Amino acid sequence: MRRHSFEHDGLVFSFLDAGGAGKPIIALHGHWMGGSDFSMLAEDLAPEWRVIALDQRGFGETEHAARHSMPAYVSDVEALLDHLSITGPVPVIGHSFGGIVAYHFAAAHPERVSAMVIEDIGVNIQDDSSPYVASWGGVFRLREALEERLGTRLSPYLQNSIHRLPEGWALNFDPAEFLVSERATNGDHWNSWLQSQCPALVISGSESRICDATELRAMAERRSGTKFAQLHAGHSVHIDARKEFAELLRQFLKG
Repeated sequence: MRRHSFEHDGLVFSFLDAGGAGKPIIALHGHWMGGSDFSMLAEDLAPEWRVIALDQRGFGETEHAARHSMPAYVSDVEALLDHLSITGPVPVIGHSFGGIVAYHFAAAHPERVSAMVIEDIGVNIQDDSSPYVASWGGVFRLREALEERLGTRLSPYLQNSIHRLPEGWALNFDPAEFLVSERATNGDHWNSWLQSQCPALVISGSESRICDATELRAMAERRSGTKFAQLHAGHSVHIDARKEFAELLRQFLKG
């Protein structure tokens, strides 16, 4: 995937584009992560699909932002499509935080979304990560020290979010700013989820500590044209069950 950038809302946004002649598909990452987390998926879906993965505001190589809100996140996706001159409807994949943005975008711009894939995120969000995320800030002299602070469970998933600075190692997002983003996504999102009409697939990780599969099943049952699937994986299903996730997407998008 090749990295590109564009300006929007006073910020420089970064995104990865697999390129090629495949049909475009937009991928939106979860909190703490970035577009690079979809690099393996891009390989698995090529050459039929051209994965375009946005670093959302405050994450990855996109600039940090003072404004965090659902309308802002929706406008960022719209600006990406405009920058790429993609005018027709495209599928949108959203993992966790990115899934919330995806179904809000589909509700606001139904003419630009042909299908949705919502990965391990519900519609009734009440998260507070401050007890442990607050200690992740700052620069660590050794990469291993930062990884130890992240913990053995989360560190493997955040490898792409660690970057080198002249004075040491740090995350490429500000934990304090992430908490602002987390608060912006908390709430009851049922109305936005049910507002769009495009085909949708809700994917659950059977071992996820973030989402209740019962709620994800209910999302599929209450919304027409929506399927539910569960894979043996944690919260990052596209990483834990890479091949199965890609095959599930291919079959869904083929329909």
